[in-house]
Amino acid sequence: MRMYDLIMKKRNGEELSTEEINFFVDGYTKGEIPDYQVSALMMAIYFQKMNKRETADLTKAMVNSGEVIDLSGIEGKKVDKHSTGGVGDTTTLIVGPIVAAAGVPVAKMSGRGLGHTGGTIDKLESFEGFSVNLPIEKFIQNVNERKIAIAGQTANLAPADKKLYALRDVTATVDNMSLIASSIMSKKIASGADAIVLDVKTGSGAFMKKEDDSFELAKEMVDIGTHVGRNTVAVITDMDQPLGFAVGNALEVKEAIETLKGKGPKDLTELCLTLGSYMLVLGDKAKDVKEARKILEDIIDSGKGLEKLKELVKAQGGDPKFVDDPSLMPAPSIVESVISNEEGYVKGIKADDIGRAALVLGAGRETKESEIDLSVGIVLHKKIGDFVKKGEAIATIYANDGEKQEIATKMIFDAYEIVKEEIKAKQLIKGIVTKDGINRF
Repeated sequence: MRMYDLIMKKRNGEELSTEEINFFVDGYTKGEIPDYQVSALMMAIYFQKMNKRETADLTKAMVNSGEVIDLSGIEGKKVDKHSTGGVGDTTTLIVGPIVAAAGVPVAKMSGRGLGHTGGTIDKLESFEGFSVNLPIEKFIQNVNERKIAIAGQTANLAPADKKLYALRDVTATVDNMSLIASSIMSKKIASGADAIVLDVKTGSGAFMKKEDDSFELAKEMVDIGTHVGRNTVAVITDMDQPLGFAVGNALEVKEAIETLKGKGPKDLTELCLTLGSYMLVLGDKAKDVKEARKILEDIIDSGKGLEKLKELVKAQGGDPKFVDDPSLMPAPSIVESVISNEEGYVKGIKADDIGRAALVLGAGRETKESEIDLSVGIVLHKKIGDFVKKGEAIATIYANDGEKQEIATKMIFDAYEIVKEEIKAKQLIKGIVTKDGINRF
């Protein structure tokens, strides 16, 4: 088998066989096939596309390129949740505890964030002493005893995906549905879950800006999950503005705690209840989403979700006092309001610009080597549809550098569009994709 023949075959619009896909993924992972040939194949795939079977085979080949986590030692049906990114996305810190409190095991492996803010495991380090480095035995033990553990991903999880993504990133071949879907799903499948709930974002702060593209990506991922025997559901959600109000690390953790107390932002609460409901259904703890939602609402009202977060923090070496008193978390030296100089209704908030402002402040990583400042970020006070008075604060900036704070202030001003006519609030949940098809709302 020669790589040259695979490149020509795909260039001419033909299907690659399972054996051919396994050959190039295995050879590239081992360093036996050079970058320039795989680059040529990625470009051929970009233009000629892959069918459902090829996409599923590519996913499986990437899964099998490294370690596949064996979670069979965990009792019950394990349901994972994955978000395709966004700004202010702190759902795992809420969904994990409420779903675990309902009895569905949450065995979550997360990566560190590269972008606007830290990833879930970065945010969890706002709890002093919290360790994300758990041996697999301890990870499984924690899930069996407490129904929840959140740890850093093993370095050997789908290594082919890491190599292929790095290559696609520098050869303008990232933006292809099959390649995106297989990249995401390979890591989820290798993580060992029995079922997967996907939160697929759409809008200005999402990877997929167009709603139709988001539904197409969701369908692709659900089809992959179905093909490899994982029951998969995708929820398409709005990211034309940040989720909730907080964008940062400690700030988002504080907002998650408020949400677990039943006092969180409406959109964040709604999304967590929706994602959690599907997790309960896939985990066989509820017959439908209506029953599941009632279970989760009761868990929040009773305080069991907050108690489960404290259990998680304590079990992984963190100080649970931080849950009771979030003021103990890292705090910045500068807290400044961003004051509106006009009056009207918020028509739009460029979510990606708000994210970049948080990155400027130090809330995220520009490179893998960048240090995150857990204390900095932005809290919005006005969302789409809200009325703003002249002289009223539209946001508060939390910073440790005056120059960076001034840059972020300008970026926030530029991100807001305020108009005179009344504006309707955005619809958060755009639709659901299951193995049975697409349901748009």
